[in-house]
Amino acid sequence: MPPLVEEGLWPAQALAIRNLEDSLRQGRRRALIQMATGAGKTYTACNFLYRLIKYAGASRILFLVDRGNLGRQALKEFQAFRTPDTGRLFTELYNVQHMQSNRIDPVAKVCISTIQRLFSMLKGEQELDPELDEASGATLEMLQRPPEPISYNPAIPIDTFDIIVTDECHRSIYNLWRQVLEYFDATLIGLTATPSKQTIGFFQNNLVMEYPYDMAVADRVNVDFDLYQIRTLISEHGSVINAGYQVDYRDRQTCKVRWEMADLDIPYDADELDRRVVAPDQIRTIIRTFRDRLFTEIFPGRTEVPKTLIFAKDDSHAEDIVKIVREEFGRGNDFAQKITYRTGAAKVRVKKTDKDGNEYEVEEWVSGNIKPEDLLSEFRTGFNPRIAVTVDMIATGTDIKPLEIVMFLRAVKSRTLFEQMKGRGARILTLTELQSVTPDAKKTKDHFVLIDAVGLHPENIQDTQPLERKKSVSLDKLFELVAFGNREPDVLSSIASRLARLDHQLTPEDRAAITETAKGQPLTNLTEGIVSALDPDWHIEAARAVHNVEEPSEEQVAQARMEMLKQAAKPLAGNPALRHLILAVKKSYEQIIDNVNQDQLLEAGPAQEVEANALRLVQSFEQFLRDNKDEIEVLQILYSKPYAVGLSLKQVKALAALIEKPADGAPRATPDQLWRAYQRIDGTHVRGSRTEVAADMVNLVRFGLKQKGELMPRRAEVDERFSAWLKEQMSAGASFTADQLRWLEAIRDHIAASLTVDEEDFDYDPFVQWGGLGKAQQVFGERFIPLLTELNEVLAA
Repeated sequence: MPPLVEEGLWPAQALAIRNLEDSLRQGRRRALIQMATGAGKTYTACNFLYRLIKYAGASRILFLVDRGNLGRQALKEFQAFRTPDTGRLFTELYNVQHMQSNRIDPVAKVCISTIQRLFSMLKGEQELDPELDEASGATLEMLQRPPEPISYNPAIPIDTFDIIVTDECHRSIYNLWRQVLEYFDATLIGLTATPSKQTIGFFQNNLVMEYPYDMAVADRVNVDFDLYQIRTLISEHGSVINAGYQVDYRDRQTCKVRWEMADLDIPYDADELDRRVVAPDQIRTIIRTFRDRLFTEIFPGRTEVPKTLIFAKDDSHAEDIVKIVREEFGRGNDFAQKITYRTGAAKVRVKKTDKDGNEYEVEEWVSGNIKPEDLLSEFRTGFNPRIAVTVDMIATGTDIKPLEIVMFLRAVKSRTLFEQMKGRGARILTLTELQSVTPDAKKTKDHFVLIDAVGLHPENIQDTQPLERKKSVSLDKLFELVAFGNREPDVLSSIASRLARLDHQLTPEDRAAITETAKGQPLTNLTEGIVSALDPDWHIEAARAVHNVEEPSEEQVAQARMEMLKQAAKPLAGNPALRHLILAVKKSYEQIIDNVNQDQLLEAGPAQEVEANALRLVQSFEQFLRDNKDEIEVLQILYSKPYAVGLSLKQVKALAALIEKPADGAPRATPDQLWRAYQRIDGTHVRGSRTEVAADMVNLVRFGLKQKGELMPRRAEVDERFSAWLKEQMSAGASFTADQLRWLEAIRDHIAASLTVDEEDFDYDPFVQWGGLGKAQQVFGERFIPLLTELNEVLAA
């Protein structure tokens, strides 16, 4: 085989192809490629199949898919694929057949088929019901029956195909379908994002490529996600319809409703929701909460609903959701659509005749004018629908890059299926592509939101955490923690998530500057290093290598983990210039839009007059301080000892009120006006243009008394002192966990706003929400009281 042309391939795709070819070179007949959803498995397959046809003599290849729409999607990939050596289209060189009849084109190099169609062909059937071709092979009712044995079919010899590639192979290797794969004397190559133990076993433990989701996020192949949960009483606990109430009974087939009085209580649990029992208000409460929180919490700043996919339990449940979404959003029918195998279809009664000539009636689904594939295309590329509701048609394999919200209104107990469904939102795309369907998007897609509205299976949620674990901690604080030796996995994971998101926004100039400052390492390398260091499998491998044992002890694995985390953090921890550059670049991309506050006029007039007014205010204020230094308690304290210890916020507010209403006809001045007046006549020594908290009055008085050489907001001053104190602590060997840092920052904020903090303040927000004084003492232990005293002295000075 000639060397692989890697241009146009992601590193993971190139590695997968090289590993696969090594496996084939060794004579292995089965190989499994695991690549995260959105990492380009089909494009990878186009590359290695082209090489196997051109250089290894493969005469015919079968590309198996789970259902019809995935076959059409695969066909488009082959039609768009340009060969890396000549640049010609794949389909210009080789025939590709998308099988829609039970006949193999004898000149086709690649045949794309559903596995259910291939089963039908091996059974000798002339045609396959098109509805079966569109349904998911893994969920067809046939799977519930004992597998029908396949005997030899001379029309389709066992050597018909040299290679079989089975896409989404975790769905096609069991029960009925396994014998289809094993019928042929062909090399089997499996593609999946979510292999189970059975999948790996079927492919004889020959996992030639393993590329998980978190690594794909680090490589900018996928985007990370935020987890948002909506909990309702009925969703979690079910309910009871009490006897004596009128109950609606809806026929599942005809949707006809009858009314009947309940003569007994009708209890139901959460698992029966939307199957035996439909509770419209449960659906409505979830959808209304989603609507009300969408532009404030889920996607703040947006005005258009991001492309949203909702997973329903069945077709009837999907109909209920679509109806309620349309009612709650009030944006017309095009806004929300159901996209399932039965979209646009209806059940009708059809007369048939049996072999004896007797007529009978059966119910059959009849296709309507709307095709699911057309709606899916509109959802992918058009403005509407904004919200699509599906059951499992879009659960696996389907590519919808503009999708930014994935909502679960159905429980998913299969870990593999959950990962596939979650992956629908992970696709990347450029800002231009995103704005073509979501015009109000302001930046490229750097994350999606997973909404759990039903209480997903605990194991799924536990193992499916986003890289972002410390949303309430700013990036500069995370950098600060790492710089002073913190190597907690949650801290490093959050840094990796922030860097991955930033990487989607970088301009070529900023990317080059970061690479240079990082001593030649691109930002993706830093992110990959952290993600790899968080992988438990790599901890075990590292422990094996260091200690030369097959089964390292827990202590050896822990040592390897700590060393890997230390090395992963080193490029950031030991390079302050890099940390500062990343923060500066990140800040340069952000612009805050204030749609909350209304402006008001402060002053207007000739510049000389404004200047003179400012000078009069300052002189009047300083004269007031001199005249009342022995009369006002606050001034007595500040004159005698120039720091804020001993002052109460109530005293400071009283002083501000006196200044606003001075005696003897002196000009009236609010703290804000005084601050701006000082800034106008002495701008080089004044920071900020207005007071933010009442405690700023202390700094204003001290500046007027000439006790301070600079006038700055108290919050900024306290922040600077806190950062300096924190660095002194860590330099002296002290360390703080992320949880302790959260408490310290809350104490800092309280002192900035209220001058001091004491034990009684822990009965109020935010402390009381975190467990109050008792929890704080538990978090810090014996250090708590000394720390509290020290912070009061340091920050109030």
